Amino acid sequence: MNEQEQAEGAQTVRITSVEQIRKEKYRYNLFVDGSQDQPFIAVHEDIMIKFRLFKGREIHPEELKEIAEEDTKHRAYALGIQYLGHRPRTHKEMAQYLARKGIDEQAAEQAIARLKQERLVDDADYASRFAASRLRGQAKGRLLLRQELRMRGIAKETAKEATDELDAEEETSIAVRAAIKKWPYIKGEPRERRHKLMGYLLRRGFPGSVVKEAIRQAVRQSETEDEPDMLDN
Repeated sequence: MNEQEQAEGAQTVRITSVEQIRKEKYRYNLFVDGSQDQPFIAVHEDIMIKFRLFKGREIHPEELKEIAEEDTKHRAYALGIQYLGHRPRTHKEMAQYLARKGIDEQAAEQAIARLKQERLVDDADYASRFAASRLRGQAKGRLLLRQELRMRGIAKETAKEATDELDAEEETSIAVRAAIKKWPYIKGEPRERRHKLMGYLLRRGFPGSVVKEAIRQAVRQSETEDEPDMLDN
């Protein structure tokens, strides 16, 4: 039976003891008359203080419902802060995480709204940082990055705006480096090699015009490097 069900069917209860939960530093079990062996409800320290949930305090069923709801909201927000400790998160990632933790949808959305208000969850900022980082760190073009952002729950327009912000010259430079690095490992006749390189760059999400320029520079550099060998012969 959850706290809400308890509240609907219970009479006024009196707290007989309060015990800190060993594995959860800031949470406490509250025991009431008739429930000495099992805790009646567990709450965070902040909720306990807010509602003055100390030994001898009597709790009305309607108040118990409010306490349970406030504790759920508090737990959802605390879990969100903890989840953000590893890296930034999107709205979708946060919602999925809170659902996995057993937080109901309403409490989760309230927590996410608060995190957004505090700019701790910001899909637009996340998308811009993600796109720039993946372009430079993984040599991925704007088209693939747009797809990856959508997979993370970023809205279509937000994903497009973030990738449109990428510096076109930098993207071309990165594509050229990727093409030059890949070219020596591609086998076949020159035309076949160009076709394979084009497929490789397109799969990495670079636009057609960028791919064309990257191939041109990769082939030109390869031909330039071959010239000394031809002169030696």
